Parts: sequence; structure tokens; C-alpha cells
Amino acid sequence: MLHTFVALVDDKPGVLTRVASLFRRLNVNIVSLTVGESEGEGVSRMTIVCEAPEHAADRIRASLYKLEITRDVDELGRSEAVIRELCLIKVAAGPNSPHGQHSRSQIFELANVFRARVVDLAPESIMLEMTGAASKIEGLLQVLRESSFEVLEVSRTGRMAMRRGHHTSRVLKALGTKAVDESPIAFPERPDADDLPNQFAEDEA
Repeated sequence: MLHTFVALVDDKPGVLTRVASLFRRLNVNIVSLTVGESEGEGVSRMTIVCEAPEHAADRIRASLYKLEITRDVDELGRSEAVIRELCLIKVAAGPNSPHGQHSRSQIFELANVFRARVVDLAPESIMLEMTGAASKIEGLLQVLRESSFEVLEVSRTGRMAMRRGHHTSRVLKALGTKAVDESPIAFPERPDADDLPNQFAEDEA
């Protein structure tokens, strides 16, 4: 089954390599991995989607905590988080395409149905931008291919996730709501090693 982990990690060189090496040693396949800035200075937000047995989730989370670069790790279920993905799709659309001169209008209609946006027009192609659930993106790709359109290129970000209903002090300030604690953003304390159900050896430096 697929597990989605959101990890807050130090923003410094070598972090991505450390995380990828950890999953390699655990023999767990990473389905998608996205990294970007977070609400905290010097901290990156990493969304990791991996394929592993259901009982392995606690061990993966514990192993991530073993890395000194990790500030916090949260496992998100589909029902308690907003999960989205960005995709760019370049489709052949010109006189030489399978649908000929009518290809552009047909692609525009499909884009409207799937709420995709046209972001680039070229003499021989159209580029679509789509944001949504992975199943919705895969649905558009399937319809394009089954309709005999030639998909030239596909670029996907991988899944990004955020837990519903929980706001940091910075978000509360932006919403005009006074936070309970006006001090700088404080990340959760790392749990003690004895509290983690980890059956793996210490991570190598």
C-alpha cells in the first residue's frame, strides 16, 4: 500500500541523499518525492510517497527520526489531508497530427472538462497544465491516448500533501487571527529513541 509522509528537514546540502539512502537500506520504493521551502527559516518540507506494507509505516517514520537532519515526521492519510499534484502535458496538435486541423478545438474541450489550463501554444503542439488528484491527472492522460492524441511529453511533480485544519502561527497571522504563542515557530521535539518502534540499526553518518 501507499504511505504519505511529510517530513520537516534541515535545508542544507546532502539532506536529499541521506533520505534517499535511508529508503534504499530499508528496501522501500519511493513512488514520488517533492521538496520545497516550508514556513520555517532554514527548514524544508519533504513529501514522500512510498510503497510498503501497512505495518511498516511506524518503522519508516522511526527511521526518519533517526536522522539528525529531521525536525518532524507526520504520516498523512487520504481522509485527513489535502493531496494534490501538478502536471504539464504536451500534446501534438497541428496539420500533421492524427486529428488534423480539428485537434486544437478537441483538446480545448477536453481541457475544459478536466479543468486543465492551456499554458503554451506552438504550431505543432499544445501544452496543458493541470492540478488535482493523481487519479484525475491519469484520467486526462488516458482519455487523450484513447482518443488517438499523441502525448509528446509529460512532467509531473509528484504528490504534495498538507494536513487539514492545523495552522502554524504564520498562517494564523496571515489570516488576521492572533496566535496563542507569538514566539518564533517551534517545531516538535524529537521523541526519545526508546519511544520509537524502530527495528533498524542507527543510520550511518
